[in-house]
This record gives sequence, C-alpha cells and structure tokens, in this order.
Amino acid sequence: MTTTAPAATPPPAAPPSSAPAPGPDRPGFWRRFRDNRPAFVALVVLAVLVLASLAAPLIAPYAPEAIDVPRRLSLSTPDHWLGTDSLGRDTRLLYAGRVSLMAAALAVAIATAVGVPLGLLAGYVGGKVDWLLGRAGDVLMTFPAIILAIAIIAATGPGLQNAMVALGIVYAPRLFRVTRAATLQVRAETYVEASISIGTPAWKIIARRVLPNVASPVLVQVSVMLAAALLAEAALSLLGLGVVPPTASWGVMLGSGFKEIRSTPLLVFWPGVAIAVATLSFNLIGDGLRDALGRRIRKAAP
Repeated sequence: MTTTAPAATPPPAAPPSSAPAPGPDRPGFWRRFRDNRPAFVALVVLAVLVLASLAAPLIAPYAPEAIDVPRRLSLSTPDHWLGTDSLGRDTRLLYAGRVSLMAAALAVAIATAVGVPLGLLAGYVGGKVDWLLGRAGDVLMTFPAIILAIAIIAATGPGLQNAMVALGIVYAPRLFRVTRAATLQVRAETYVEASISIGTPAWKIIARRVLPNVASPVLVQVSVMLAAALLAEAALSLLGLGVVPPTASWGVMLGSGFKEIRSTPLLVFWPGVAIAVATLSFNLIGDGLRDALGRRIRKAAP
C-alpha cells in the first residue's frame, strides 16, 4: 500500500518591512538647500543685490559723482527716488554696494587663503606644529576683532586695501580653528590611515582625501564670515579707517548721513537697510548650507 507524502506547505509570508524603498539615501545638495525656504529666499535676494550692484552703470540714472546742488538734501522725488546727500548726489547706493560687497569678499578671501592651509597643516601634522600654530591663533583671538583691525590699520594707514588685509588677518584664526578641527576628524578615518600605510605623499592625501571632506564646515564658516566682514567694513568706513571719500561704500554713506539725519533721515535709512538685508542673507545662507551639507540622522524604527 502506497502512501502519498503530504504536500509541502509554503513558507509563511515575511512581514512587511519598515525599511525605506531602495534609492538614494538622501536627496541632492541643491534639493535640500532649496527646501530650506529662508535660505533659498536669502540666496535670491543676495543674488539680486549683487547683480544690481554690478550693473549699477546700466541701472543708475546718474553717475556717482554727479552733483545737483539746488536739490541737495532732498527727500524722495520723481527725479531722485532715494533722495540726495549734502552735495546733491543720488544713486550712490548701488555703486556703494559694489565696494562694500567686494571689500567683504576680499577680506574673507584673505582669511581663507591664510587660515585654511594652516588649519590643514596643523590638523594633519600635529605635534609641535599644531601647538605653535594653535597658540598663535589663540593670541590673535584674545583681542576683539574690530580693535585688532583698528590697531593694524593704525600701523599701515587708512584705506580700503589696508582695512581688508587687516580684517583678513583678524578672521584667519577663526577659519584656522574650523579647518583644524575638521582635519583632526578626517585624519583619524580608515581611508586616510590606509593611504598613509601604502606610502602616499602627505600633500596628495591632504589634497585628495582631507580637503574635500573638510570643505563643508569651511564653506558654512565662510558664508557666516562674509556677514561679519560686511559689518566690520561698514564700521571701519564709518570711523574713517576704511573706504576714503569720495569713493562710496555703505559705511561711508552711513557716516555722512548721520550728519544730516534730522533733516534727511533717508541718507541713513537706505544704506542701513542694504547692510541689514545683505548681512541677514549671508547668515541665512550659512544656516541653509549647514543643514544641506550636514548628515541627516534617521530615527530607528520601533
């Protein structure tokens, strides 16, 4: 008598997984930055401000040195929307923006050129080099930034170029610290240790392995530092230590406008608004870059 084997029962169905569908771990940088509405709006506003300043000769109806004495210290009129200063000059706001924004960019570029290489060197080499560079940065950071900049300008003389070099020296230790801290973290990674073990030259490891991985925090710090440099340039020009008249900057316009603030408050209002908008835009862009470049932490499924 033959017996039939019982039919094999199918394996139980696997419970639905809570893991995300296959695909990229996170959206691209631009999408993450665009989803941050304040940062994206700030980028658009800053781009409009920069483009308008660069296109000042095409947009402004008058030259920055054009004088209209009969209409001096006038409020907003059909011919002079932003009013006129004590010499009857108008539309200097856009030309002043070119100087102020370029000055801030120059100061941060100098700080980046000094602070980032030294931070890479100190974080990668370590030892006495790290100690000496760290102590030098600590000494510079013990002084208030604006006071140290004034001291450097007093030794070198007033002027936009000297002022921006002074600000670059003052801000370099801040970029040095950020770069050094990020380099120390990357230096301990396995892929860097593997490159060292096979005899890869140090300069090649720094250029190909370390620098691309420390670029994110440096970029965020640069964006925030642009706002600080813009404010510092305005303060130095307001004190007569930065841009020398008749060249216009937002700080120079503030300084000259304070003398006539009771009769023509617009002379202070417009450059003050421009500085506030540009500074706020730089700070919001820095926050957006920090969020877009940072690592997203996922919550574990229960």
